[in-house]
Amino acid sequence: MSETRHNWTKEEILEIYNKPFMELLYEAATVHRVNHDPNVVQVSTLLSIKTGGCSEDCGYCPQAARYHTDIEGNDLMSVQQVKAQALRAKSTGSSRVCMGAAWRNVKDGQEFDQVLEMVRTINKLDMEVCCTLGMVTENQAKRLAEAGLYAYNHNLDSSEEYYKEVISTRGYQDRLDTIDNVRKTNVTVCSGGIIGMGENIEDRAGMLVALSTLNPQPESTPINALVAVEGTPLEDQKPVSIWDMVRMVATTRIVMPETQVRLSAGRTQMTREGQAMCFFAGANSIFAGDKLLTTPNPDVNEDMEMFTLLGMKPQKPFTKKVQPQTVEAQDSQLEALGEKPKWTRPEHTIERNEAAKTKAKVLK
Repeated sequence: MSETRHNWTKEEILEIYNKPFMELLYEAATVHRVNHDPNVVQVSTLLSIKTGGCSEDCGYCPQAARYHTDIEGNDLMSVQQVKAQALRAKSTGSSRVCMGAAWRNVKDGQEFDQVLEMVRTINKLDMEVCCTLGMVTENQAKRLAEAGLYAYNHNLDSSEEYYKEVISTRGYQDRLDTIDNVRKTNVTVCSGGIIGMGENIEDRAGMLVALSTLNPQPESTPINALVAVEGTPLEDQKPVSIWDMVRMVATTRIVMPETQVRLSAGRTQMTREGQAMCFFAGANSIFAGDKLLTTPNPDVNEDMEMFTLLGMKPQKPFTKKVQPQTVEAQDSQLEALGEKPKWTRPEHTIERNEAAKTKAKVLK
């Protein structure tokens, strides 16, 4: 196993990122093979259990209520609907279901209780369960763990410096505090970010500094390529190049050797050859299914064809960590505390976000 460091500097990461391409690819592939089976890729299905109407102003997100996009909102799905989708995902090779709700943060009450029941239901199907529900308190994280949650996703999105150019309604420290709350349980952490939002290479390195210096490092790190959606502040951003994606994946693999690097949003813009380079560079996790919450994703049959071409196979569930035990609601030792944490609202002005908000008011 490669040594996992927690003291990477931005300068060191930039030096890795800017290496000659073939040298970078070789180093990343070497690290990958020391720590992982290069022919095994985790396949997850991302399910939007509550879509649209979010109060945040994330510049990349079509689910923000303040922007005018073609996203159709829906209320929280039922437990039976989620179970049906999970069974369908399992039948097509997924070992994990990731449930996303367009919430700023979790609020105790009937809807959260319903999500806890979804977690219990999917865990009993012998599938890994991941949730991305916004900020969570320590008690809420413990309740999710008790229900059988395997992983919690909370992306840092970018560097702390560039984050302020994308989002004004929440603070970077809130992201780190949520990850810290999850770490007080046995739930694994999934945290990564997005490239192609107008950031520079230093910002990409800054994001990796923030992730790699966490101790322990996230068990899973999604690397997303921005999918520019009409109506959002970032609608005019040009797609990130495959060369940038490979460099980012490779650099992530080197500085986070034991982490599963997830090739996430933007795969529809990549050729199979481009995706193969990402796998060679250390990506060993993908999302399957026709959508990633609200943006397009390759068809699962296409992915399985690609796996066959590359001689790869899906990772079995609970390969990296044993299956959590589920505690039924009636046997729970925890209860809702009715917490009202004061998550920050910096509310500084981001010009392009305000412009998209104004445009949405006119269109609505």
